[in-house]
Amino acid sequence: MGDAEIIPIGTRGKPGRGTGSDKPSSSARGLVGKTPAKKAAPKKATAKKPKAVEAPVVAPAETPVPEPAAHVPPPRTPADELARTPATAEVGSANHKHPNAGIPAVDWISGFTNAAVEIFGADWEPRLAAFLAFLRRRLTGDYTVDEYGFDAEITQRFFMTAIRPVADKWFRIEVRGVENIPATGGALVVSNHSGTIPVDGLMTAVTIHDHAHRFLRPLGADLVFKLPVVSEMARKGGVTLACNEDAERMLSGGEIVGVWPEGFKGIGKPYSERYKLQRFGRGGFVSAAIRTGVPIIPTSVVGAEEIYPLVGNIPSLARLLGVPYIPITPFFPLLGPLGLIPLPSKWIIEFGEPIRTDEYDGAQADDPMLVFNVTDQVRETIQQTLYTLLMQRKSVFG
Repeated sequence: MGDAEIIPIGTRGKPGRGTGSDKPSSSARGLVGKTPAKKAAPKKATAKKPKAVEAPVVAPAETPVPEPAAHVPPPRTPADELARTPATAEVGSANHKHPNAGIPAVDWISGFTNAAVEIFGADWEPRLAAFLAFLRRRLTGDYTVDEYGFDAEITQRFFMTAIRPVADKWFRIEVRGVENIPATGGALVVSNHSGTIPVDGLMTAVTIHDHAHRFLRPLGADLVFKLPVVSEMARKGGVTLACNEDAERMLSGGEIVGVWPEGFKGIGKPYSERYKLQRFGRGGFVSAAIRTGVPIIPTSVVGAEEIYPLVGNIPSLARLLGVPYIPITPFFPLLGPLGLIPLPSKWIIEFGEPIRTDEYDGAQADDPMLVFNVTDQVRETIQQTLYTLLMQRKSVFG
C-alpha cells in the first residue's frame, strides 16, 4: 500500500483533474487546508539543479477538530457574592451586572404604601386590618346568625355598602322625621309600596341604618323566598316571612320591623294611579303591634313611582311564570337589560309621628273594629303625607 500510486477519483487514470497536466489544478489545491506561510529562508548561491517531476498532491480528508470545552465556573455562594466588591469587578464591562442591580425592596414597599394612601386614604392600614379580620371570621365561621337567618355583619359591610351609593347619589334621598324612630325597643314601620320592583324597601332599610343607626327587619312575601338566589340574600339581610308569629316575636325582642301592607297591588299598579294607596289588607300588622305594645310609625315615600313607570302588563305570561305581573315600561323590554336601570327620580322619605298602641290591652288585638280603625288611621296618615310631599317636591328629577 505504501508504494502504490494514488490516483484521484475522476481523473481517468491520469494525474491531476484529467487534463493531462502534471500539476494539480487550483480547485484541487483548494481542498487542502490553508497553513500559515513559512518565512522563506535566504537563498544561497548554488548551481541550478534539474527540475524534478512533482508527485500528484492528494488532499487529506478533513477530520473534525474537537473544540475545547467551555470552562463552566462553579456556582457562586452567597459568601462569594458578599466577598466580591466593586473594586474587584471589571469596571466598564458591558456584560458586568452588579449582584444588587434593580429596584431595592425598600423602594417597592414605599411605592405601594404611597399608592395605598392615595387610593384608600391615610387610614388604609386599619381598614386593611379590619378587612383581613373580617375575611378570617368568614372563612373560619366565627360569626353569628340569629334564628331568622339574619347576618348583621354581612348586612352592614356588604349590603348597606352596596345600596348606599344608590340612595345618596342616584335617588338623592331626603330624609325627614328620623327622630320619630325610637333609639331602643321595638317599633313597626308601615310604608306605602310602589316602584314596579320593590326598591323602596331597600332604600328605607339603608335610610334607617344610616340615620337612626338601627337595622330594619322587613316582612317579605312568599315569592321572595321561592327565588333561588334572592331568598338566601334576603335571609342574610334580615328579611323574614310576613306572618304574625314572626312579626310579634321580633317586635317583642326589640327589633324595628318593616311592613308594606299594599303588597303586590302597590308595586304593580299602573302609572296613572301613582301615589294612590291600595287596600291595606286585613290589618294583621296592627294586631301584632297591639299585642306587643310597640308604636306604629307611618312612613311615606315619594319618588319610587317614577323609577319604572308601569304602562302595561302581560297577565297570561305572568300566570304561566307564577309571578304577580310582567311589567311593561317605556324602556323595558324595548331596551332589554338597559331598561332595568331605574330613572334617577328625586326621593323623599318621611317618618311620621308614632301611633301608640301600648294604651290598648293585648286582648283587644282580636277586636276587628279596633283593628280596622287603627289600620284606617295609619293608611289615612300616609295618604295625606304623600299629597303634602308631592306639593312640596319641585320636580320629579329635581
